[in-house]
Amino acid sequence: MSIQQTYLRVISGPTWNPLLILLRFGLWILSLLYALIVTFRNVLFDFGIKRVIKVPVPVISVGNITTGGTGKTPMVAWIAKWLRDRDQRVTLLSRGYGGIDGGPNDEALELYRRLPDVPHLQNPDRVTSALMAIEELEAEVLVLDDGFQHRRLGRNLEIVLIDATCPFGFGYVLPRGLMREPKRGLRRADLIVITRVANVDTEYVTQLENRITAICGDTPTIKVSHEPTRLVNSSGNHLPLVSLQGRRIATFCAIGNPMAFENSIQSIGAQIVESRQFPDHHVFTQDDIDSLESMMDDGDAEMLICTCKDLVKVGIDRIGDHEIWALEIEVVLQSGEDTLNAMLEQTVGINKLLQSAEVNDG
Repeated sequence: MSIQQTYLRVISGPTWNPLLILLRFGLWILSLLYALIVTFRNVLFDFGIKRVIKVPVPVISVGNITTGGTGKTPMVAWIAKWLRDRDQRVTLLSRGYGGIDGGPNDEALELYRRLPDVPHLQNPDRVTSALMAIEELEAEVLVLDDGFQHRRLGRNLEIVLIDATCPFGFGYVLPRGLMREPKRGLRRADLIVITRVANVDTEYVTQLENRITAICGDTPTIKVSHEPTRLVNSSGNHLPLVSLQGRRIATFCAIGNPMAFENSIQSIGAQIVESRQFPDHHVFTQDDIDSLESMMDDGDAEMLICTCKDLVKVGIDRIGDHEIWALEIEVVLQSGEDTLNAMLEQTVGINKLLQSAEVNDG
C-alpha cells in the first residue's frame, strides 16, 4: 500500500481503531492551525493589506478547494480550446509543481499533447509569467491553472471545481482532510463546476447543489462529467473503447484521484486484475518500471493502461513486451453550457469584439 493510500485510509476509514482515533485527533489539531493560517492570509488579501496585481488582459482562474483529483486538467483544456476556437491568443499559466529537473510537469505535458498550439508558462511567480505572456507572446487572455489559492495575480473570472465523488475532502482542511481552505472560501468563486456527476446518483448531486448554495448563495453552478473517449499511445495511435470490453487489464497511475481512473476503466467493461498507485505527480524511476514489468510478466493481464498524464510522464512507449496505452478523458457538460459560454464571452469581451467588427464591416 502506497503512502497516499495509507493516508487516505487514515482520514477516511472506519474509526473503531483507538490508534487511528488518536492519530486523527492529532491531524485535527494540525488542521485547526492550518485553517487559521490560511484564513489569516485570505483576510490580508480581502482587506487589501496584501496587494493583488492586475494585468491588462483578462485572466480566467480554474482551481479547486481540495487537493488534486477534481478533473481540473480536462476542464482547463476545454476552456483553452473554447478560447482558441474563437481566435483568442490564449496562454496557460501554472506553478509547475512536480516538474523534473526544472522542466514541465505532467499536467503541462498533457496539456501540450491536447493543445500543442497553446503556450504554457510554468513559474511559481504567476505575475512574472503573466507579464511575460503579455509582452513576449502577445497573449490576449490568460488561463491560470490551479489558481484559486494563488491570490496575488488578479483575475476576471474565478472558476472552482468540486468533485462530486468527494466534494469537501472528508470535511476537514489539511491534514485531517483534503481541503486547502475552509468551505467559506468558495464565496470567492464566480462559477462552481461540479465534476464527475455521472459517478454519483442524481439525488446526491441535488443535495450537493443545496449544500453549495448554502455556502455560496446565488453563485452559478454547472455540472460536468468526465467521459472516456478512446485509448491513445505515445505514437499517437488510437484504439476504440470497445477494445477494453471483457479484457483483463493492469493499470498504473500517479494522480490525485486514482479511484476515479480505475472506475472509468471498469465502467467500460474491463476487469482490473492488477494495479499500481503512485503519489500524485510522482516521478517514475527505473525501479518503478522494473516493478511494473514484473507485474505484467507474473500476472495474466492482457493490456497495460495508465492515464494520459502518466503516459507523457513515464517517457517510454512500452514496458518490457507490453505496450502502454492511456485512457483519454474529455469534459462533457451536463448542464449550464449557456451559463459557461456567457461568462467566458463576457470575461474576454467577445461580444464587444464581434459588434465592433460588424460596425467596421458596415
